[in-house]
Amino acid sequence: MLDRAARLRQLTEVDQDAIRLAAHPQFARWLEQITATGGCAHPIHLTGATTVRDTYSGEILHHYDTTGEPGERLLVRCRNRRGTVCPPCSRLHAGDTFHLVRAGLIGGKTVPDDVHAHPRLFVTLTAPGFGPVHHVTTGTERCRPRRNAGRCEHGRPAGCAARHADTDPLVGQPLCPDCYEYTHHVLWHAHTGELWARFARSVRRALASNAGIAQTRFPEHARLSFAKVAEYQRRAAIHVHAVVRLDGPAGPNTHPPSWATTDALTAAVHTAARGVVLHSPYSAALGERTFRWGAQFDARPLRAFGDGDGLADDAVAAYVAKYVTKGAADTAAGTDYRLTSADDIDTAPVSPHLRSLMRACWRLGGLPEFEHLRLRAWAHSLGYRGHILTKSRAYSTTYAALRAERAEHQGHDQPHDLLGTTTDAHWRYIGSGHTPGAALIAAGIAQDQAANREAAREAMPKSAGGAIGAG
Repeated sequence: MLDRAARLRQLTEVDQDAIRLAAHPQFARWLEQITATGGCAHPIHLTGATTVRDTYSGEILHHYDTTGEPGERLLVRCRNRRGTVCPPCSRLHAGDTFHLVRAGLIGGKTVPDDVHAHPRLFVTLTAPGFGPVHHVTTGTERCRPRRNAGRCEHGRPAGCAARHADTDPLVGQPLCPDCYEYTHHVLWHAHTGELWARFARSVRRALASNAGIAQTRFPEHARLSFAKVAEYQRRAAIHVHAVVRLDGPAGPNTHPPSWATTDALTAAVHTAARGVVLHSPYSAALGERTFRWGAQFDARPLRAFGDGDGLADDAVAAYVAKYVTKGAADTAAGTDYRLTSADDIDTAPVSPHLRSLMRACWRLGGLPEFEHLRLRAWAHSLGYRGHILTKSRAYSTTYAALRAERAEHQGHDQPHDLLGTTTDAHWRYIGSGHTPGAALIAAGIAQDQAANREAAREAMPKSAGGAIGAG
């Protein structure tokens, strides 16, 4: 029989750390904190205090500080949306996103239920081509079959007769990296936000023109609301998927005018997608660049509750929610963490294609004319510096409102939420993450909570859905 010291030596570092935590006098309270974070993989450690007083009498109504907590710190969620970084917070973010998008489609969360009767489209805007890339093939299809295709100026084949499965690492890679327009690719990413803004303005102008009203008076008649998600394709170029809705002048609480139909919205979206053009400032090194959406475009009407033709609302909300939680490892989106130097590009765990895009960002980011694009700061996302999900103000609720509602439902509301009180709070960040043993325990809690949610989901009646199939 091994003595206690020998058994301890055989234990791994993780086991020893878990035993140390379990033996701590405040383990039960620490476990409560980890459970409250949902088993967050990288919790934020805070120290400080909050005091709530009656505004008029000065009486202390509530006081909390971290002095009595384990390690004199409070653990809170990291709230990272990426499943590759923190699965528990990612699942929570996906749920919030689903309800945020769904509320703008069928109502709820301060949005009236009859909003589903407003004209609504699911729009896909693609990136233009920056050079031929390998793509997934089906059946007897070939990648890029071209008879007598010859070779490019760099001596590489101009075609590809191979068949590529979805798991083939060649998918999304350029046929010739030297021919590929890496500069235009990253500059297009950097201007995608402005392209969308001009697209939305163009839709409003087209609607006003078709209705015979002055463009400046469009807000008096109708309002365009949207929620959009940016999706990286295998070639590492962004596509934009958006729910576009036409409301009355006061947003979802007012009905759109009679001329504001689904057909009118569809026609305006098509006009805007084809016509939007953006010119970059002149660069002595590159000249002037022109940016527009790609030739592939789709706009489909939405249907509520499985009625009629079009995409199902719940299917669209689920699609968006699923995508926003994907990390860079799940897509061709670069890396999840910012690059601090050009040397980081060489060691990044990415394909040669993504590495070339990052280098293009770093190179262009050093030119004065592109300083405002902050390409080096956003080299990890290949020049795109927008949020994955954005929405117009009147589309639906907000993430903050959903979090507040969840906290109230879970009984986390505090006395300082009441009128006539003054809150004095002092908090300081002191660290993040877990020790090895704590990470193991947190992962177990996260798995248990996920299993409980799955069991509850299976016990609920199944709802009708629908395939997206867009873009």
